[in-house]
Amino acid sequence: MKKLIFLAMLCLICFFDPVCAQTKGGRLEGKVVIIAGASKGIGKSTAEVFASEGARVVLVSRTPELLAKLTEEIRNKGNEADFIVADVTREEDMQRMAQEVMKKYKRIDVLLYNAGIYPVSRVDIMTSKEWHQVLDTNLTGGFYAVKACLPFMKQQKHGRILFTSSISGPRVGLPGVAHYTASKAGLDGFMKTIAIELAKYNITVNAVEPGTILIDTVQNLGAEHIKNMTRAVPLGRLGAPEEVAYAHPFLASDEAAYITGQSIIVDGGQVLPESHHLEY
Repeated sequence: MKKLIFLAMLCLICFFDPVCAQTKGGRLEGKVVIIAGASKGIGKSTAEVFASEGARVVLVSRTPELLAKLTEEIRNKGNEADFIVADVTREEDMQRMAQEVMKKYKRIDVLLYNAGIYPVSRVDIMTSKEWHQVLDTNLTGGFYAVKACLPFMKQQKHGRILFTSSISGPRVGLPGVAHYTASKAGLDGFMKTIAIELAKYNITVNAVEPGTILIDTVQNLGAEHIKNMTRAVPLGRLGAPEEVAYAHPFLASDEAAYITGQSIIVDGGQVLPESHHLEY
């Protein structure tokens, strides 16, 4: 009788305790999720959302201080997190990353490639060094990460590969960041092609394309600049990082098992108007 009372009390605690509730019964309970580019912005929010869905998140970036802080925050909420310091532009780092995850968890369920940089530079003054830095981080790093994780996903005959792309490049041009738009357009093409190649292994490949999101670098532009950017968004505001993050766990879940080679646009309607100079 005492045992039954104890179990009943435990169930009530879990029901009313938000920390306990978010770690039990999530859509991604126990799934091993690698997030490359996880230390801040959209990557940070995505890590937090995946963890709240019950996933075991492995955070990857070049910044150990930020990774350690985020890992601690996630663990303090009762969720599972680890981090690996690695440079996505180094193929050997991506191979080491995959090996370390396999050594600890014995599988890789989801790879989310979120790493990206976007220094502003017009094409007439852009240097080849700037071009290659952006392409190496935003596009080639995704190739390295996929190559590193793919043998294990093929062996499992299951996996989810996800990319954080952008509306800039695949949908629209953006002056001042031709290297960035080229990298994101390339990422979408890469995603669609490998989705076909990997379908026979039960591996799906999809992307999320954010519009203008209110991350730190955008906030630093100042209120007037943000106001001007907001005019291009029918919903009348810039997006929050977590609003992009919510799309990724869906694509990683069983509900999206029949979706591959596709993109979800999260932009508040930014790409819809024919002209941003008209009233609507």
